[in-house]
Amino acid sequence: MREKIVRSVAGIMILLSVSLAYFVGIHWLLLGVFVGVNLLQSSFTNFCPLEKILDKLKID
Repeated sequence: MREKIVRSVAGIMILLSVSLAYFVGIHWLLLGVFVGVNLLQSSFTNFCPLEKILDKLKID
């Protein structure tokens, strides 16, 4: 369940970033870059901030 939540939130953030870049300003693409870099680093370090938030909310 947690993996689905993490992937869903990441996908939503990427789509939100692209939409905001199109409608508001190009600098919103930095949000997508941040999400992508976070996903990449979590594959190496097994640390994901969203998982820590889910831990505190006691979501499995």
